Amino acid sequence: MIKRLAKYTLLILILGGIALAIYGWHLSVQVEKRFSTRRWSIPSTVYSDTTLLYPGQRMNSSLFSATLSNLGYRRVNSVPSQKGEIRIRTQALDIFLNDLKTPWTERTGFLAQIDFSEDRIGTIRRKDNGETIPILELEPEEIMQFFGQERERRQLISIEQIPEHQIQAVLAAEDHRFFEHHGVDWRGILRAMMTNLRHGAVRQGGSTLTQQLAKNYFLTPERTFIRKLKELILAVIIEFRYGKREILEIYLNEIYLGQKGSVAINGIGEASYFYFGKPVKRLTLSEAATIAGLIKAPNNYSPYRNMARCQSRRDKVLQAMHRWEWITQTELEDALKQPINAVGFKAADKKAPYFIDYLTEQLNSLYRSEDLSSLGLSIYTTLDTQVQMAAEEALTKGLAGLESSNPELQRTAPEDKLQGAVVVMQPKTGHILALAGGRNYSVSQFNRITQARRQPGSAFKPIVYLSSLAQFTPTTLLSNDPKSYTVNGKQWDPQNFEPVTEYTVSLQDALKKSHNLATVDLAMKTGLDRVVDIAAKFHFSTPLKPYPSLALGAFEVIPLELARAYCVFAAEGVQPFPLSLKGVVDENDRILEHQHLNIERIIPPAEAFIMNSMLQGVVKEGTARSLQWRGVTWPVAGKTGTTNDFRDAWFVGYTPDILALVWVGFDNGDPIKATGAAAALPIWADLMNAIPQYRSETQFNIPRGVEKILVCPVTGRPAVDGCPEPVEVYFLTGHTPGGHCPLHAEDGIAGKIIKGVRGLINDD
Repeated sequence: MIKRLAKYTLLILILGGIALAIYGWHLSVQVEKRFSTRRWSIPSTVYSDTTLLYPGQRMNSSLFSATLSNLGYRRVNSVPSQKGEIRIRTQALDIFLNDLKTPWTERTGFLAQIDFSEDRIGTIRRKDNGETIPILELEPEEIMQFFGQERERRQLISIEQIPEHQIQAVLAAEDHRFFEHHGVDWRGILRAMMTNLRHGAVRQGGSTLTQQLAKNYFLTPERTFIRKLKELILAVIIEFRYGKREILEIYLNEIYLGQKGSVAINGIGEASYFYFGKPVKRLTLSEAATIAGLIKAPNNYSPYRNMARCQSRRDKVLQAMHRWEWITQTELEDALKQPINAVGFKAADKKAPYFIDYLTEQLNSLYRSEDLSSLGLSIYTTLDTQVQMAAEEALTKGLAGLESSNPELQRTAPEDKLQGAVVVMQPKTGHILALAGGRNYSVSQFNRITQARRQPGSAFKPIVYLSSLAQFTPTTLLSNDPKSYTVNGKQWDPQNFEPVTEYTVSLQDALKKSHNLATVDLAMKTGLDRVVDIAAKFHFSTPLKPYPSLALGAFEVIPLELARAYCVFAAEGVQPFPLSLKGVVDENDRILEHQHLNIERIIPPAEAFIMNSMLQGVVKEGTARSLQWRGVTWPVAGKTGTTNDFRDAWFVGYTPDILALVWVGFDNGDPIKATGAAAALPIWADLMNAIPQYRSETQFNIPRGVEKILVCPVTGRPAVDGCPEPVEVYFLTGHTPGGHCPLHAEDGIAGKIIKGVRGLINDD
């Protein structure tokens, strides 16, 4: 009986051993598979464009200060001694630059001094050698991350980047015998059991770092005997297959160390920036002990939750480091005296959310959403955060001002409120510097810049006038008389916005003052089919039909496409593709995507210049002349737009370097009871006044194929001595009006009258 029992027992042990060996082999395969492939899902990070600073550049001090704050620069009262510190002085800024690394440039941080003269940068120079710097580039700003379900932030670091006192602090806090055991510390387990029995509660754990790593990587947090057994087996396997420093490196990149809103902070690398705003290698002994102390219960010991508990926990870690002879008595005393100066944080608001949505659309054509949330890509965009802040502020202020001045525009429900949208672009590159697709993203995610279809009204007229340049000139006379037109068997009677007394106007004056009747007359003389054909070159995706009402912007367009159309004028006849993405870099700094400029010649440079000249007239003397008393005194071209019943208000304005479109209206089409000049133009002016770094005194380039002639303002023909106040007008070469002014020449009517009057005077 005993022999049989022993035989069965031996058999059970053998089978159990075999089963355990098979299970261990299975776990070993899991460990190898996980550790030999991608160990973590790293969210891809989206960055703004870099910020360029140069002598002579105008500055908006409040927006510049916001940029420095968003980049994590910290103000100090003495000369900055560490990267990320700034000192603000009267008319000067000392800044210890952070390192800069993008796909196109790399620079180590250094101490610089920026001198200011009123609202301009005076000089920029290095503090170490006094060398002047022609252009200084600030690092891009983090805009958002593409998180997966885990929503973890992690900045991977190698063990070589971690200072010895940080490693020792972690070991002192969690596993001081790490380099002595083989994954399981039986002595530690027994000590923890005795402590817990003595106190009648769980006061101490016996898990090693390797066991913690096994639990975090492969197991659930449930507390059961089976899970604990798996943890022990996994820890032994991990120790058998990998070296101590490699295990430690994985652990230090994996460990959970706190919470930023809904996002988990994992790893020493990320925690170092989250709590102290610096890389791990620059952590002091006190700071290293603080982070190590968080491992036990990050949200309980966080300096952002309870500073007293945090400091007490740090002190215990420091004392443990001294007990294990990793720091001296002097080092202990000095570190204990140090205050815990956490840099502070605020839960990240969504930055430029409408821009990010548009960017995501472009990225989705290149990457799967699961790749964006796991591959750790660095995504560099065209966004200028200062322009974005200015656009959002100008839009908010402008819409609130309209509601305040006209209570009929006020709505109670947030989703019914007056809306607006702004896009800012570089016309030559298509780079989108800012995009606000609505008033409040949390209320409505509908992007009115890229998704809305609205009638452009008079903002479409430049396309009509461009279409006529092959047949007519800026001084061609048009009929401003009321006329009726038949469209699909129905009579259509267009009207001017305001009653006029000029029944014949020049082409340039018709555009300048936005005369509807003269514009329709021009479209009919040019040919509606030609207007549609020219408009098609501008890549409007909405259908345009050859109806007379086309001339007045009766057909819907997408605002971004209208802004892109105006880029053609500003960019000397070429049209760019609207870009939000500049480049994508993988976690090994390899460039995966580099967006090249995609531009297309639409019209000759000479025609673009003629349009610029006439649209400058709109700003100087036409419907947009109020810009001048709103502080816009530099060369600007643009056009207002207002649709029937005041449903839409537009202003598109541009210089050779920057273009912005503003739209205001209700989503449901209710009238806003204001014109483009009254509703959209003030928002545009506030935006441009807030970004003086983009203000340019540059005139539009005069290309070949353009002639400037002095003409009579009455007849539009080349002026003679008798013409009153002749004006300079640009014409396409070969399209200049012939002869001379027939009215004021000697043999003209006015000339004969003057000659007769002179004769009577002489007779007397």
